[in-house]
Amino acid sequence: MYRKFVKISLILVYLVIIAGAVVRMTGSGMGCPDWPKCFGYYIPPTEVSELQFQPNRDYKKGQVIIVDESLKVAASDFTSAETYKPENWQNYEKHDYAIFNPTHTWVEYINRLFGALAGFAVLIMAFLSFRKWKKKRRITILSWLSVLMMGFQAWLGATVVYSVLAPARITIHMVMALVIVAVLIYLLQISSEAENNKYKTKKFQNLLGFAVILTLIQVVLGTQVRQFVDEQIRSLGYNAEELWLNDPDITFYIHRSFSILVLLLNLYLFWLNRNLGLNRKKINIVVFLILLEVATGVAMYNFDFPFLSQPLHLVIASLLFGYQFYLLMEARNAPEKIKKS
Repeated sequence: MYRKFVKISLILVYLVIIAGAVVRMTGSGMGCPDWPKCFGYYIPPTEVSELQFQPNRDYKKGQVIIVDESLKVAASDFTSAETYKPENWQNYEKHDYAIFNPTHTWVEYINRLFGALAGFAVLIMAFLSFRKWKKKRRITILSWLSVLMMGFQAWLGATVVYSVLAPARITIHMVMALVIVAVLIYLLQISSEAENNKYKTKKFQNLLGFAVILTLIQVVLGTQVRQFVDEQIRSLGYNAEELWLNDPDITFYIHRSFSILVLLLNLYLFWLNRNLGLNRKKINIVVFLILLEVATGVAMYNFDFPFLSQPLHLVIASLLFGYQFYLLMEARNAPEKIKKS
């Protein structure tokens, strides 16, 4: 049961990453300008009229309306009069973003729902981990650490909103998601009772660790490139895809050149796996994911960001990191190969 919830948690965390990628692709990051509610509601509005002042309406403390292109928050529970009275409302002080787009709102809201589901699954996993306390205490400790990390990740999500999508905070938010993925994969590995019938060598293990680090660096560089694209979108508009990377900054060229190093290293690991008979079939998936990642990158640059190419690029990178880290944990726990091939 414990391992089942580790797997469920891992799947849900990846769904959050996918939802987050869609949020970025659609520009929905500020679809809910407050947190944890959305415009002061647990279920967000669908029409702008719900966010406009209405006479003779019961307002609850914390509900949000838009007045003169600014957010106003109900100071207490009250029933509105025929006209708007400023004394019943407070200015929203986290930021001055006050735009309602129902599509953006619901895309961001669904992202938050996936986050809540993932957090709930991790919490159940942590309670189930108490059964492992006598055999492997680190399983219980790391399971509850995962709960804390999910809470920290939620707080990071709030700071991203409060900062109106500050690039550095988006990058930290993404890296933290991958850290959670890594911990869940590690828990999946150490909670397995099956015998590891594969082999390891120090060379393969060390290079694989280096490959994981390179992938993480690539993800960070990719978030910086994405930030540049976001700035281009704001200045040029969503219908000018052919111009978004017309004159990219140096980060783009570093990111693109770095991908060659990532590919070559993993191809060498693929060859090493076959040559030494290490029996690690997941390296085939890793190489396949890298080729897909390169293909989506080429498509975005040369074919003006085809539909879904941006979220696919991010999701594939996240899957790549997950598979590489799983391989690394598998390699660390494997026995030494007795015979040389």
